[in-house]
Amino acid sequence: MNNENLNPLFGELLEDEVEMSLSQLCRACELSEAEIVKLVDEGIIDPVGQRPATWRFYAVSLRRVRITRNLQQELGVNTPGAALALDLLEELEELRARLRRLES
Repeated sequence: MNNENLNPLFGELLEDEVEMSLSQLCRACELSEAEIVKLVDEGIIDPVGQRPATWRFYAVSLRRVRITRNLQQELGVNTPGAALALDLLEELEELRARLRRLES
């Protein structure tokens, strides 16, 4: 695992409202359109729009794609496994936030 994956502060900060086209997301993630479509099909990311030519993605999609790539490259997790791991990580994050609110 390289240092980029260990440092939670490494990377780009994007506002949640930032929208990207399919081609912009492909460039940002260094993936092909076919690979992004596969992630959409697996439910890892959810575009806004009816077809790839009109799809728009929010910053959360970029984050989810990058986490998926790390899970696949570093741990050998397949795409369905990465989708499950992402859901569990987000649930854990929500539970921790709820716990912090209750403790304060």
